[in-house]
Amino acid sequence: MDEETPLLTSTPSKPKINNSKLFLAVFAAVLGNFTFGYSLVFSSPVLPKLKSPDADPRLRMDTVQAAWFGSIYSLGAAAGGLGAMLLNDLIGRKLSIMMSAIPSTIGYMLMGGAVDLWMLHLGRFLTGVAGGMTAASIPVYISEISHKTVRGALGSCPQITAVIGALVLYSLSLKVPWHWMAVAGELPVLLMVVLLVFMPYSPRRLLSLGRNEQAERALRWLRGEHYNTNAEFRDIQQSISSQGRVTWSDLATPLYYRPIMISVVMRFLQQMTGITPILVYLESIFSHSKAALEPKYDAAIVGAVRLLSVVVAASLMEKAGRKALLYTSSMLMFLSTLTLTMIYHNPGCPPDPTPPNITAISDFSSHNVVGDPVAGLLPLICTMVFIFGYAMGWGPITWLLMSEVLPLATRGVASGLCVTVSWLTAFMITHVFTHLEDKYGLYVPYLLFMVVCVLCLLFNAVCIPETRGRSLEEIENYFRKGRSSTINRSNSNAQSS
Repeated sequence: MDEETPLLTSTPSKPKINNSKLFLAVFAAVLGNFTFGYSLVFSSPVLPKLKSPDADPRLRMDTVQAAWFGSIYSLGAAAGGLGAMLLNDLIGRKLSIMMSAIPSTIGYMLMGGAVDLWMLHLGRFLTGVAGGMTAASIPVYISEISHKTVRGALGSCPQITAVIGALVLYSLSLKVPWHWMAVAGELPVLLMVVLLVFMPYSPRRLLSLGRNEQAERALRWLRGEHYNTNAEFRDIQQSISSQGRVTWSDLATPLYYRPIMISVVMRFLQQMTGITPILVYLESIFSHSKAALEPKYDAAIVGAVRLLSVVVAASLMEKAGRKALLYTSSMLMFLSTLTLTMIYHNPGCPPDPTPPNITAISDFSSHNVVGDPVAGLLPLICTMVFIFGYAMGWGPITWLLMSEVLPLATRGVASGLCVTVSWLTAFMITHVFTHLEDKYGLYVPYLLFMVVCVLCLLFNAVCIPETRGRSLEEIENYFRKGRSSTINRSNSNAQSS
């Protein structure tokens, strides 16, 4: 603030930037993330109904089928990430987001009208494909159209709207039949397509195609017609002109391999924390624990806490910085998974020396403990802390950093690679989770997640740079020079702040 005040007072005639149209463009794009969050947790309230003896015999699922229904979404998302690797550079970020509406709409129609298991599985796979496409395209689109002063907050919007989508699904599940929840999922998809038709392409994308006049009009539309965009436009041009065709030998230079490795490892660790299986099987997890409330209400409460935490993270992103929030996030997740590991390590211990019996243990682990409200609330509290910690750091910042640090020349392909790695990891951990829970209980999965949280803490300390308040060009220059600590401001960007 001290270094920017003199600049502002010395140029009183300089109009302020107008971000209202930028916010509209971001809103249109992140409707895809709303659908992503909605479809990701669709299995949480639906699986208990489909595994129930009262379910339609044609749609009833056993443990193996439920594991596939929960995890096949991640497999679809990995396929969508691979598709985005091609589409991001072939047709651009905006059109890639709009293309995701096709598999999403078909997937919801299949699940809403399902009369056989294959329709449920295929529908969930297709909504996963759409989720993978949006996950690879939306953060890149937002980072490329945003001004650096608001990029951190706007970079949290994909995570915020994904959380809102999940919370809306949890809320609907309290009253709405699951078939109609699938039908409702199509509405934000259609709204997204209609709004994006009127939004601009990324100025960086247009400049890379040699469409300078269109790029300048797009940038002026995003910043306001009275704002002087010359300095920002010039920096983008210089960044693009310095880009050549990337060869395999180029990938061995720090400019490329460091940001790509940071992004890929972050997406891998993000999923290995267990966030996807916890969200996908949330109601089932609570039904097997000493939850004090009905599982569906526990899930809705966790969804509300998740929304609160990402809003807090968005407000702190440009104040506390990325690394500080990642440290806080890692510690909160570690403490909560450590506690949950201890809770589930010996869930059947009786309160007296009487030898345990299988019936008592089963009743204890699957129903509320009468007269012990603290024990009944502890799993819910720990899960809330885990979700709060994840959504404060490793949730939104992983998406944001991926879009910030990847070099422009490889951003489209590399973002698709990151999403593919992320969702292949999510598929693996989500599919294995159900089998581990059935064989060992919840103790083993939470022990694994606890170890991963320690690795997240170490990776943040050693490998992740602080990108707060830096332009995409400054971040790219940082990797080009192979530095390992602070990203410095360039003079031109400091003057145009």
